Amino acid sequence: MTWFNKQSRLVQIILLLIPVVNWVVEIIVRWSTYFKKGGVVRLVISIVVLFGGLFVGWLDVIWTLLFKKLFLQ
Repeated sequence: MTWFNKQSRLVQIILLLIPVVNWVVEIIVRWSTYFKKGGVVRLVISIVVLFGGLFVGWLDVIWTLLFKKLFLQ
Protein backbone atom coordinates (compact mmCIF):
# COMPACT_ATOMS: atom_id res chain seq x y z
CA MET A 1 0.00 0.00 0.00
CA THR A 2 2.78 2.42 0.85
CA TRP A 3 4.50 1.73 -2.46
CA PHE A 4 1.28 2.37 -4.37
CA ASN A 5 0.59 5.62 -2.52
CA LYS A 6 4.13 6.89 -3.18
CA GLN A 7 3.63 6.61 -6.94
CA SER A 8 2.50 9.61 -8.93
CA ARG A 9 -1.19 9.83 -9.67
CA LEU A 10 -0.53 9.13 -13.37
CA VAL A 11 1.34 5.90 -12.55
CA GLN A 12 -1.46 4.85 -10.19
CA ILE A 13 -4.07 5.36 -12.92
CA ILE A 14 -1.97 3.50 -15.50
CA LEU A 15 -1.50 0.56 -13.12
CA LEU A 16 -5.24 0.45 -12.49
CA LEU A 17 -6.17 0.72 -16.19
CA ILE A 18 -4.30 -2.40 -17.36
CA PRO A 19 -6.66 -5.32 -16.57
CA VAL A 20 -4.29 -8.07 -15.38
CA VAL A 21 -1.90 -5.64 -13.71
CA ASN A 22 -4.92 -4.01 -12.09
CA TRP A 23 -6.01 -7.30 -10.54
CA VAL A 24 -2.52 -8.10 -9.24
CA VAL A 25 -2.07 -4.60 -7.78
CA GLU A 26 -5.50 -4.79 -6.16
CA ILE A 27 -4.74 -8.15 -4.54
CA ILE A 28 -1.35 -7.05 -3.23
CA VAL A 29 -2.58 -3.69 -1.92
CA ARG A 30 -5.81 -4.98 -0.37
CA TRP A 31 -4.31 -8.03 1.37
CA SER A 32 -1.26 -6.16 2.64
CA THR A 33 -3.53 -3.48 4.09
CA TYR A 34 -5.71 -6.13 5.72
CA PHE A 35 -2.70 -7.89 7.29
CA LYS A 36 -1.31 -4.60 8.62
CA LYS A 37 -4.51 -2.96 9.88
CA GLY A 38 -7.07 -5.77 10.10
CA GLY A 39 -10.81 -5.20 10.16
CA VAL A 40 -13.90 -6.92 8.83
CA VAL A 41 -14.49 -4.44 5.99
CA ARG A 42 -10.90 -4.83 4.74
CA LEU A 43 -11.24 -8.63 4.88
CA VAL A 44 -14.48 -8.59 2.89
CA ILE A 45 -13.03 -6.22 0.27
CA SER A 46 -9.88 -8.39 0.02
CA ILE A 47 -11.97 -11.49 -0.62
CA VAL A 48 -14.15 -9.67 -3.16
CA VAL A 49 -11.02 -8.44 -4.97
CA LEU A 50 -9.63 -11.97 -5.06
CA PHE A 51 -12.63 -13.25 -7.06
CA GLY A 52 -14.06 -10.09 -8.67
CA GLY A 53 -11.05 -7.85 -8.85
CA LEU A 54 -11.77 -6.42 -12.28
CA PHE A 55 -14.97 -4.72 -11.14
CA VAL A 56 -13.35 -3.29 -8.01
CA GLY A 57 -10.34 -2.30 -10.11
CA TRP A 58 -12.41 -0.18 -12.47
CA LEU A 59 -14.17 1.37 -9.50
CA ASP A 60 -10.74 2.17 -8.05
CA VAL A 61 -9.67 3.89 -11.27
CA ILE A 62 -12.58 6.31 -10.98
CA TRP A 63 -12.14 6.68 -7.21
CA THR A 64 -8.42 7.41 -7.60
CA LEU A 65 -9.15 10.03 -10.24
CA LEU A 66 -11.66 11.77 -7.98
CA PHE A 67 -10.23 11.34 -4.47
CA LYS A 68 -6.54 10.31 -4.89
CA LYS A 69 -6.98 7.05 -2.94
CA LEU A 70 -8.45 3.60 -3.42
CA PHE A 71 -12.10 2.83 -2.69
CA LEU A 72 -12.67 1.89 0.99
CA GLN A 73 -9.02 2.34 1.80
